Amino acid sequence: MLTDTKLLRLLQLSSVSLPVGGFAFSQGLESSIELGWIRTKADTFDALSLQLVEGLGRVDLPLLQRAMDSYRSPDFIALNDWNDLALACRETRELQLTDTAMGKALARLLRSLDIELPFSPAEPLSFVTAYAMAASHWHIDFDGAALGFSWAWLENQVAAATKLVPLGQTDAQRLLGELQLLIPEAIALAATIENDDIGNSLAALAIASCYHETQYSRLFRS
Repeated sequence: MLTDTKLLRLLQLSSVSLPVGGFAFSQGLESSIELGWIRTKADTFDALSLQLVEGLGRVDLPLLQRAMDSYRSPDFIALNDWNDLALACRETRELQLTDTAMGKALARLLRSLDIELPFSPAEPLSFVTAYAMAASHWHIDFDGAALGFSWAWLENQVAAATKLVPLGQTDAQRLLGELQLLIPEAIALAATIENDDIGNSLAALAIASCYHETQYSRLFRS
């Protein structure tokens, strides 16, 4: 169970006001809409539900758990290895940019809060790793951290879809409500993933991300 203090820290870590720039990245959503792959709320649900379960569930959340365990041990060699794997799982330059830009921003914030990190500011840092260190420092358990991490990702993606599809505010809230029901499924899947099975390939996401690099007019960085 989360104490009030831990819950408040989790809310802080998962808030859209956290200055990590998540709002600036659509993670392939913008180009998917430009290409005509996503046109409706139903299309958006299909795309985001697949990313949530098969993306976060097979990559980000298993890595989050391992990074938290390594930080708490402490085993910084293992932590560095999990960070390298997180970055290697980003299939395009833009997806890696999303991860490292948000990771760098969160690390900068944590250092400003006098939290020591076993990474230098020059080292590429995955947002998953930075989030894991913050959650561990504040003694948040994995289930709580996984909920917060998944919620923050989902809220940013739905906010991007609201602008891009576009969706009305009511449809956006319905979509958020439908998709959040899949978060426990993604967390449960993450618990079954062995070390050697971490990873996936969402081909359409990678293709959309590649298209976004040369998209003529865009609102988001990825």
